[in-house]
Amino acid sequence: MELRKEYAGELSRLMRQNDKILVLDADLASAGGTKPLYAEFPDRCIEVGIAEANMVCIAAGLAASGFIPFIHSFAPFSTRRIFDQIAVSVSYSEQNVRIIGFDPGVHTTYNGGTHMSFEDIACMRALCNVAILDITDGIQLRKALPYIVEHKGPMYIRFVRKQTDTLYDEGYEFHFGKADKLREGKDITVVASGTMLFDAVKAADRLEKEGVGVDLLGIHTVKPLDEEAIVSSARKTGRVLVAENHSIHGGLYSAVCETLAAQAPTLSDAVAVRDRNTQVGSLDDLKRDYGLTSDDIYSRALGLIARK
Repeated sequence: MELRKEYAGELSRLMRQNDKILVLDADLASAGGTKPLYAEFPDRCIEVGIAEANMVCIAAGLAASGFIPFIHSFAPFSTRRIFDQIAVSVSYSEQNVRIIGFDPGVHTTYNGGTHMSFEDIACMRALCNVAILDITDGIQLRKALPYIVEHKGPMYIRFVRKQTDTLYDEGYEFHFGKADKLREGKDITVVASGTMLFDAVKAADRLEKEGVGVDLLGIHTVKPLDEEAIVSSARKTGRVLVAENHSIHGGLYSAVCETLAAQAPTLSDAVAVRDRNTQVGSLDDLKRDYGLTSDDIYSRALGLIARK
């Protein structure tokens, strides 16, 4: 099932239990998958039109009145386009607004460069009080949503609308702020978030066949980061490779390096977008062009291990 359908289905279940949950869209209810909620909850869904700044300000006011609003748009429109409104009306005001960013990074594909964002996490990380989730699959999203509703404070959640691949099974448990340990190894730490975790698993399988032990951490909570898990793994392996569908500046790699610099200086590298502008293309072509494939994780891991 597509993530947007998993999302709408679980949000519907939660809305039936909690009448404080509201949905706001900026002319993308159909694209984002929330349209069925408008028929089910006509008094609790608000279509604001192509007015993202107004959407976040309305949501902040509703949150101040005791509601839990979820606002939706493509990642660049729900972060950088309305950054000042989020900073003042949500972050500074400490309002319980849930900001959903669809199709982050290269997953915008043919929607175009203007709809693509490599800096959404960097924007949100810079703001006080804003928690950040980078979701891997539909099961993780469904398991995380009950916590997302209950979380106190602003939150930014990024995920891919149409993705159907799954990594986790139904026994998966979501723990906010805690890394998921997917492999145990002693040669290199690989830290991956969101959809890059699929590629990290493939690369880890390939490395392990060649005798390289990979300590693989899946990061769904970019802020607050599980510093304990990262530092512990780094001290064990002495090498840390970060994989993220985001710019190398200001995202997960920056968060990991800031942590390591303060607590356990470690040789590090990243599979991330290296100061490049956005463009149009298929997902496979974009991943190859920006160096975001399992092959890139594999080769950079070997290069990091070879460094003295």
